[in-house]
Amino acid sequence: MAQEEGQSPPLMADPEQLELLLQELRSKATELFLREHWAQSLQVYSQFITLCQGQISSVVLQHPRGSVPDSISRLQKSVCLALSNRAEARYRMGDLDEALWDCEEALRVEISHFKALICKGRVLLALNRYASALECFRLASMDAQAVAHSEDLSRLLERCRKLELQSRTGCIDLSDWVLGGFRGELPELAEFVGAAEVKRSDLSGRGLFAMKNMDAGTLVLVNKAIGVERGILLGEELGETKQLVMWKNFVDRVADSTVKCKRMSRLMGMLSSGEDESGLVIPDMAVFRPEKEELIWGTDDHHGTLEMDRIISILDVNSFVEDAVSAKVLGRNRDYYGVGIWVLPSFINHSCCPNARRLHVGNYMIVHASRDIKAGEEITFPYFDILKPVEMRRKMSSNWGFRCSCRRCKFEEEMIPKQEFKELEMGLEIGVDLGSLVYRLEEGMRRWRARGKEKGYLRASLWGAYSGMYQSEKIMRKWARGLPVAEAVVDSVVEATGGDERVVRVAVEQLKKAGGGGGVVEMERVYKMGKGLYGKVLKKPALRNLMELQ
Repeated sequence: MAQEEGQSPPLMADPEQLELLLQELRSKATELFLREHWAQSLQVYSQFITLCQGQISSVVLQHPRGSVPDSISRLQKSVCLALSNRAEARYRMGDLDEALWDCEEALRVEISHFKALICKGRVLLALNRYASALECFRLASMDAQAVAHSEDLSRLLERCRKLELQSRTGCIDLSDWVLGGFRGELPELAEFVGAAEVKRSDLSGRGLFAMKNMDAGTLVLVNKAIGVERGILLGEELGETKQLVMWKNFVDRVADSTVKCKRMSRLMGMLSSGEDESGLVIPDMAVFRPEKEELIWGTDDHHGTLEMDRIISILDVNSFVEDAVSAKVLGRNRDYYGVGIWVLPSFINHSCCPNARRLHVGNYMIVHASRDIKAGEEITFPYFDILKPVEMRRKMSSNWGFRCSCRRCKFEEEMIPKQEFKELEMGLEIGVDLGSLVYRLEEGMRRWRARGKEKGYLRASLWGAYSGMYQSEKIMRKWARGLPVAEAVVDSVVEATGGDERVVRVAVEQLKKAGGGGGVVEMERVYKMGKGLYGKVLKKPALRNLMELQ
């Protein structure tokens, strides 16, 4: 699998000349390695390894079994150390497959080589194979050299145990980080796949579906990006230019990842490029669980390289912008425009009555239920602003290259008089009295016999009127007797659309106006909305902080 870099020196018959050359290569490689010149050290280590392995093969052929000289044992130990150092260089360069191969070659020479075990554990951690990494560090801790590295090794073992537990259980708590004002290091997260599976979708192609009932806030998945690009956009023209540069860098970053890691290439290759959706394969969920993926892929090292045109098409269809209406960016990345590719979330379809939201923490995307989800129900989140009338949503979905066929769109198109609703929409645009608009919509819903979630759909479509009205004491005094209370409207919109920060903000403001934070029942109601927005990864004190309920 691994290819030797650089020109290999010729084998030498003169032992002294050979020893001098080996010493020269070893010293040069070590110097480059200590200076962290990874690419150059990798080339020199490759020359050293090739020369040693050639000499070992030559000597073994010249001696009958059992009479191999001691010099071969020394050469094998040198090769083992060189392989370990080359693995470290490759790991630092992000070449994880080749780094793992080097570690395994070193361990074939010496099964418990301390440095090779440590490097292999680090590589496996980077590949999200937490249990396998934990086993490497456990074996390394039994070596005599572990005493001199006990603190570092203890940290690695503790880190592995924590991540392995997260990957099995999905038990994540970001509360302390949030309450600390996002200071310090980003929380380290493990990839996690909850009770969800990919199936054929009535909405579009393939989709992600719940395998069991989930209440609001339940963690669906945690996924690490294959690639992310972030930057600060200043001014419209500068912003457009910067976005083009960022997009090119983003494409190059993802392409590099797929070349260096066969897992990344395989995962990217499963995603849609916008053509022949019906012919796409339904992936086994084991491929999204690194510890189990070899059961599906096997150990074959041969995997197709994705062409650049295909990569660009896949990114066009599947990439996410971090700061969006269905997302919340936590931490220092809030100040940046970010675009990235997360594989498993890419299977989640759009809906104008969604049931999921996403959080971004570093390079990880956390997807959770924004309202209660039933087993067998498709998991969806909005690709654009759904607190808009159906005609505006149609235009936005067209820009995304699809036509939404969710329950809400069908209801609004088939059951609601278009001209009448268009007049309400135009009234909102030209600044007609908001109380009047809301009154007319509420009266219309009675005539149209809208029930349950249908009321929430329509209120969400004219949310701008409701929001402006509840924020105006003048309008509320004028229309107090003819309009529904804010709590009822907010609850209906949250139930229908899974919640939105703009909707929940109205509930928070109403709670503050009640004085003293409202009663216990009112507080619990708002906390439940907070779980729908931010998930169960935050406890109540952290929810209070983000919702500004202090």
